[in-house]
Amino acid sequence: MAITLHPSLHVHPGQWLASEIVAAHKLNVTETAALLRVSRQALSTLLNGRADLSPEMALRFEKVFGIDAETMLRMQLAWDVREMREHADEIVVERSLVAA
Repeated sequence: MAITLHPSLHVHPGQWLASEIVAAHKLNVTETAALLRVSRQALSTLLNGRADLSPEMALRFEKVFGIDAETMLRMQLAWDVREMREHADEIVVERSLVAA
């Protein structure tokens, strides 16, 4: 049986990074982008939840802020699965007898 998380825990990793890392360190997007050595636009897009967290970006956050890259990537995976499940009825397939 799958564990169902409360909708309030459904947070994009970029939004989490924005509040729990960037804001907590009293940094702005420009300063953080410089520390991570990425463009301001790329970081802003992630922090606003309009782009997925890539493995490379996760590693950059790990190197600068000490957050485990795998943990952040699991957050991204959880987000992706939750988003996919909200549209599961749009995926039409037939169950294989082999899989039963």
